[in-house]
Amino acid sequence: MNFYTRKWVKPEDLNAHCTLFGGSLLRWIDEEAAIYSIIQLGTTRCVTKYMSEINFINSALQGDIIELGIKATHFGRTSLTLMCEVRNKITRKSILTVDKMVFVTVDEEGRPWPHGRTEITYTDERLREE
Repeated sequence: MNFYTRKWVKPEDLNAHCTLFGGSLLRWIDEEAAIYSIIQLGTTRCVTKYMSEINFINSALQGDIIELGIKATHFGRTSLTLMCEVRNKITRKSILTVDKMVFVTVDEEGRPWPHGRTEITYTDERLREE
């Protein structure tokens, strides 16, 4: 799994217990997974369809630097399935895992649309394909 995105936990990201608010973390994960899917599928027309159980393992505190790892696990006809791990950049302790996130390509009316992809690309060239 590659860890590309890093976030610095700031005061506005904290909950009432002064640890990272789960809602903030889930927003970051959904955004990062969407960007990953857009690059892999070569279209901005993809939406979050499903997110499996979210396993919070450790807390993050103000000042921590965390990193998000996303990995594609399956290409469907209209979908891309991903997994995610979030960890502390310094200690490498896992903060959260999501076993399964599904993104679906859609047409102009929001209906599933075949994307034609079958394998991971490691560049953003698909966004420039005609």
